[in-house]
Amino acid sequence: MFTRKEQIAKKTGEDGVGRYEFLKQLVTEFTTTKSYDAQKQILANLANFAYDPINYEFIAQLHIIDLFLAQLSESSEELIHFALAGLCNICCDPESREYINSLNGIYLVSQYLGHSNEDIALNALTTLFYLFDSTNPIISDDLRMKVQAYEKSSDARFQNLGKIFSDTYFKSN
Repeated sequence: MFTRKEQIAKKTGEDGVGRYEFLKQLVTEFTTTKSYDAQKQILANLANFAYDPINYEFIAQLHIIDLFLAQLSESSEELIHFALAGLCNICCDPESREYINSLNGIYLVSQYLGHSNEDIALNALTTLFYLFDSTNPIISDDLRMKVQAYEKSSDARFQNLGKIFSDTYFKSN
């Protein structure tokens, strides 16, 4: 659910930790903890915060998108899954989408198309859908073939998303 600044202030109270400080604490804990379970939980929480537009500015200031992108090179499927979920949530913001794209995000995310973990593959496909600009999508033939293969999937989630992706970005090209 989206939040307004007044709602956050009311929940936080005068002496509570503000949203920016809380996110900053999460990032610090993520980068300093040695516990894999803690990292996994923190990354899942950050991905959830990326859903709410009230957090976009804080996420940019704290370089959380960089943290998400960095996790795409990890070997842990769980960290990759949460990183992709965070990118998917934040890329609806035009500034965040532009930033992700400037860091070769389309390439980094597209590496997870066809992944054996369905959640990772779905997050990658959904994230790519939002990363492209429908007015001028630049899509490689390899990426186009991967996306179109999903249209033939026996899994309705992949099939529907593949069709929507193709209808949006390939039919006019």
